[in-house]
Amino acid sequence: MAGMASESSATETTITITGRSEGPKRTTIETADTEFVIGDASPLDHLLGSLAACINVIGHLVAKERGIVIHDLDVRVEGDIDAAKYKTGETDSRAGFGSIRAHVTVDADAEGGALQDWMADVEDRCPVADNLGSGTDVHVEVEHA
Repeated sequence: MAGMASESSATETTITITGRSEGPKRTTIETADTEFVIGDASPLDHLLGSLAACINVIGHLVAKERGIVIHDLDVRVEGDIDAAKYKTGETDSRAGFGSIRAHVTVDADAEGGALQDWMADVEDRCPVADNLGSGTDVHVEVEHA
């Protein structure tokens, strides 16, 4: 996919996962630290869930840096997609989400402008949101086993 070229920074790292098919609708994912299965929920649910999880993790990180105490944080993520593309290929729509929306409800010891500034920083620093909203290059290669 086309994307903007960027220079690597000295702190850039590569994260690698391996996916092994366990059947047509189940994939075991191995990371450096853990293993999980995508299958009970769809890969699309996992993608939206990754955004919610990233907002949670970065939200707590930024709150700690700012001295904000989070008592409760809920994230609802919605995505609009034309399923005909990935199910049949019989549409000119893109295969992915046309739009994604996240709604964050937070109970914290900050209000108004401080919460808006906190959320702006979370959005800016969330790598999942960045990948979903930017033209990240994706290259897929195939080889015979």
